[in-house]
Parts: sequence; C-alpha cells; structure tokens
Amino acid sequence: MIDPKALKYTDSHEWVHLDGDVATVGISKFAVDQLSDLILIDLPPIGKTLKSGQDFGAIESVKSVSDLYSPVAGEVIAVNPAVAADVQVLSQDPYEKGWLIKVKVADPEADLSSLMSHDSYEKKVADSDH
Repeated sequence: MIDPKALKYTDSHEWVHLDGDVATVGISKFAVDQLSDLILIDLPPIGKTLKSGQDFGAIESVKSVSDLYSPVAGEVIAVNPAVAADVQVLSQDPYEKGWLIKVKVADPEADLSSLMSHDSYEKKVADSDH
C-alpha cells in the first residue's frame, strides 16, 4: 500500500515512491481533481531513458492537456497497463492502482533530494488555492 505521506512530490504535481533503485511515478490526487474529467493519457514506451524534469507523456481532460514530468532520471522499466487502458483508474485511485511508470533510477539520492515532502507539498497546494 502506497502512503501519500511517505511520497516525494514535484512542483508539477507528480509523486515518486522509491524502492531500492526503482521509482514508481504518478500524479497527485490534487492534480487529478484539478484536471477533472480525464479522457486520455499518453505514456512512454518501456526502455525510454528519461532525464529528471523531462516530460514523459501527457494527460488530457475535457479542460486541457497537461504534460507529465519525470521527477527522476533513468530508464522506464514498466508502464501501468490499467491506466493506459482506462485513464479513469487515476480518478479512482491515483496512488495505488493509478501509478503511471516505473523507472530504474541512475542516482536515487540526487534525484530525491530536490523533491518536496508530503507536508511541503500540501502547504504549496494550500497556498496556491488562495
């Protein structure tokens, strides 16, 4: 079970969970709620090499299309087939069933050091609402 409080977050609302040198990446519930009415997601192929901060796909809602950015550098080793087949999985469970990609991370400590804790992310989200 992925605990949102144990994740690291980006300014662009992606989250990352590190297990050894494998990072699971998704988008926050806040991002899903802001996008609302999701209709399509574009995810990278397995084997694609990503740089930290590089876009790896896009998510489309009735409102807009938003790029997805990798919080870590490394090689995509898995893409969530459930989300690829039905983007509504994200609306139901953005943290457990709604993960997007898994990345074999080149330098986990370097990548995670620049990301926000759950508390910092929650504060940022709260501040942006006002």
